[in-house]
Amino acid sequence: MTTAEALKQETIRRNRSGLPTNINEVREMSLNQPIASAVSTGKCKIGAKSSISSIKNGEAKLVVVAANCPKDEYDDIERYAKIAEIKVQKFEGTSWDLGEVVGKPFMVSAIAIIEPGDSKILKMV
Repeated sequence: MTTAEALKQETIRRNRSGLPTNINEVREMSLNQPIASAVSTGKCKIGAKSSISSIKNGEAKLVVVAANCPKDEYDDIERYAKIAEIKVQKFEGTSWDLGEVVGKPFMVSAIAIIEPGDSKILKMV
């Protein structure tokens, strides 16, 4: 079973009321659509290096980082984002999952949201 399949099975598990069983499932489920919307209707930089560059240039308004982002890249993103006072949101899925959300057939470790477009992601985090 792949990681994506395991995550899907985990999010399918529900309590009796039909709601997700923990807050991480709610957060991940609730971030998927806004991220996809921001990528399709707004302006985003995909990838850790591009995200760091957009933070340094003061373009990014939010950075979403996959749970398995390499530590050195995550540390750089955190450091520059703290200096620029930009929020960093951890995506609970893997970089494969984040790539799937943005419609890419490869791993995506980070996304910098420059303009959210029709997405409400900036209000959600």
